[in-house]
Amino acid sequence: MKKKIFGTTLFMSCLSLLAGIALVIGILYGHFSELMLNELSDEARYIAAGIRLSGSDYLKDLQVADSTKRITLISSDGTVIFDSEADINTMDNHADREEFIVALQKGEGNSVRYSSTLSTKTIYYALRLSDNSILRTAYTQSTIWSLILGILPQMLLILAAVVLISILISWFLSKRIAKPIVEIDLEHPDIKEGYDEIIPLIKKINNQNDKINSQIAEIKHNQKEFKAITENMNEGLLVTDKSGKLLSYNNAALTLLNSEAPAENSSVFTLNRSEALRIAVEEALSDKHSLGKLQTDNSCYQIIANPVHEKGVVTGTVILIMDVTEKENHEQMRREFTSNVSHELKTPLTSISGMSELLMSGIVSKEDTMDFGRSIHEESARLVTLVNDIIKLSQLDEGIIPAPVEKVDLYSLSEEILARFKSTAAKRDITLRITGETAFVDGVRIILDEMISNLCDNAIKYNKDSGSVTVDIASNEHNVTLSVSDTGIGIPKEHHNRVFERFYRVDKSHSKQIGGTGLGLSIVKHAAMFHDAAYNIDSTVDKGTTITITFKKP
Repeated sequence: MKKKIFGTTLFMSCLSLLAGIALVIGILYGHFSELMLNELSDEARYIAAGIRLSGSDYLKDLQVADSTKRITLISSDGTVIFDSEADINTMDNHADREEFIVALQKGEGNSVRYSSTLSTKTIYYALRLSDNSILRTAYTQSTIWSLILGILPQMLLILAAVVLISILISWFLSKRIAKPIVEIDLEHPDIKEGYDEIIPLIKKINNQNDKINSQIAEIKHNQKEFKAITENMNEGLLVTDKSGKLLSYNNAALTLLNSEAPAENSSVFTLNRSEALRIAVEEALSDKHSLGKLQTDNSCYQIIANPVHEKGVVTGTVILIMDVTEKENHEQMRREFTSNVSHELKTPLTSISGMSELLMSGIVSKEDTMDFGRSIHEESARLVTLVNDIIKLSQLDEGIIPAPVEKVDLYSLSEEILARFKSTAAKRDITLRITGETAFVDGVRIILDEMISNLCDNAIKYNKDSGSVTVDIASNEHNVTLSVSDTGIGIPKEHHNRVFERFYRVDKSHSKQIGGTGLGLSIVKHAAMFHDAAYNIDSTVDKGTTITITFKKP
């Protein structure tokens, strides 16, 4: 702005200066011409007076000091009688000259004639004498262009000085004029400051600021809401532009992708360089809905990518990342459970079917019939037990328990259960004992019974001969704990996290020898979860196992 004001002011100053100089020269030139004409008139009258007194010889004795002036005497017929500069014998008749004609008619006349070749002009003044002869005086001067060229050095010097002064004045004025505008506080413009002419501008700035502040406040509010929503999502959210540059993300995305906050304008692939993410982004940018899975060592994530359109053109992508590890684990467990159930059901059914077929064929001797019947009964009992355990697990999963919640004394219930296992333990000389104190929990008695029974059954099955099983009941201000310990074969540490899975067995050959469905600890786990209790295992190979269930105190 200052440059424009400075340039305009300087240009106008120089233009005004040139126009002023031209005008002054024109006025002075005209004024000098008028003065010269008056001077020629006066001089002609003086010479006319001398001629009247002395005759024409007066002209011969007259010396013209100024070489630019010329005196000529012309007869009434136009013949030159005398000329101060030229030979009268070589001169043309002057009867056709303008000043001669006018002077002969009116007594005096004047004219101006220009010489373009000499760049001069001549002023003529003619005066009629008493004998009708014409006395003419003339003055030759340079034209205006010659005069300008003559004073050009002085003019250039003056012009340079004036231009310099104009530059300084223009710089000062531009700075002073622009100062109130430049110093306007755009955030809080004061309508009292500056010139009256910029008040509408200041009002517009104020209105614009109000509108911008309102829009910024709305954007911030929307951003705050969006951030509050996205930051409370368990799913990861990524937004990219059409080149794959990351525009927005939430903390869940960083957590799921195990990545740190990326630098500004980073590619989405700086968060994760997996093929699954790359394919999802590429398909979305090619205007396709993408659905894929990202598999890591311990987790599984589902990636959903969709294109973002603006006026029918893909301008970016929105990517949703969901942790489906638990779902995948459940699906895997379901498949394993189905496979295991099929296997576990098939084994006793095959035995029953085979032995019954032999009995029906009549090829079994009477002595073996009882053994076959006993085997069929045992396999049937095993099958019934397996089905019952599956039903119990299903009920626990669904939360459908055909019994009410009541206060149950764990100490008293454990005593009853140990009493049921007394004969089984005696066969292997295993000692059963209970320690601790009476402690009540809110629970379903039949589920708690099943849970403790499975713990005691496992403690006896996987114990050593002449070992011991101890059930301990303890309580404190907040919790009630039930611990079942044995002195058996123990469980290797790498199997601790899996022994509660359905049909999982540490040593399959040993498990087959001692029987069981492989669902006991899984029932314990689900029974604990049903009662919002925590479960824990502590086991050392060849030393024994302790499984602890911790209930919240009612």
